[in-house]
Amino acid sequence: MKTLEKSIDFLLENAGPSIKYRVKKEILHDITADEEKALQEQIMAEPISRLIVNCQKENGWLGNGFHGPNKNAGAYENQEVGTKYLAEKGVLKDDPVLKRAMDAFVTTELSDLCYRTKGKIIDEFKYAANGQNIIRCACIARAGYDDVIDIKPQIQLSLDSFRRVLEVDSVLDVSRSIKSSKHRVFNIPEKWPCRYHLDILAHTSSWKTKENVKMLAEAFKKLMRTDRPELIGLGAASWVGYVLGTLGCFSEGFSLRYTKDGSDSLQLETIEWLCRCGLTPYIKKLSDEVEVIKNSISEDGICRAVVDETQLKGISTYSGLQLETDWKSEIRRDCDITFRALLIAYYARHGA
Repeated sequence: MKTLEKSIDFLLENAGPSIKYRVKKEILHDITADEEKALQEQIMAEPISRLIVNCQKENGWLGNGFHGPNKNAGAYENQEVGTKYLAEKGVLKDDPVLKRAMDAFVTTELSDLCYRTKGKIIDEFKYAANGQNIIRCACIARAGYDDVIDIKPQIQLSLDSFRRVLEVDSVLDVSRSIKSSKHRVFNIPEKWPCRYHLDILAHTSSWKTKENVKMLAEAFKKLMRTDRPELIGLGAASWVGYVLGTLGCFSEGFSLRYTKDGSDSLQLETIEWLCRCGLTPYIKKLSDEVEVIKNSISEDGICRAVVDETQLKGISTYSGLQLETDWKSEIRRDCDITFRALLIAYYARHGA
């Protein structure tokens, strides 16, 4: 499409080093060694990259947190967000900082206090849509280290969790009510899909067979049902001796849009991940939104889709797609949104 070519031209002319690098490497597959070296140096010289470098501990762990910030760890000074940020920025796998952070995932026991579960291991094969190891494996997948660190059991668990949606009528069949809480809790043991399962599948390829891709598509089509209003938005928590929230478990009524301030905003990250999984040909609602995004690209190559800027800013555990250093100028915001639109168009056609 001519508009996509215009988007590429716009980004290569106006975007920061991360977007330029990923366009050249990921979309065009055309980058010289000198260009790669220069852009990688620019990425690692940016303020947040330097912040992450400086918070790395001797064993490779980033900062004083794991699953997001806390009183001793800033927004990027924790292992999950730090590794995901570097990966999204396009930092090379053999970069010493990213490599040492991945090494820390290998050498640090799941019972270590740095996981901030008070030494308790939340077994991801026992507790549906939960467990610190699912977060860990999503970080490994995002960094492209699944060919270095074995996460095959968790990739299979992710598939099985989505398959479970098709094996039962609804979440009611895999969860129960308890007197001490207004929340339902998942049965033990049980499987059910969450955001982190999708993250793992979106950033790995070893699982991709036609059968698995079609199964995943059918699971999402069922989750997108809206004909049972009593089930829309109904999820469950985990019972670990007390009620523990899941890692964003999916529920019926799942949508690629959400309403804020009276307007529908596209879920760009979710759409991108589903396209990466190769689901576009099998889910009409997804292919329709891809067309909306492509049609929202103006003649100058800039994506004008309606998005929730607060959800896109920064990069955190559950939101954020920002690769530009800041959005103080409108053109930097346009670069971030246009880049995601370009990725969506690309992966909708090619898969990851």
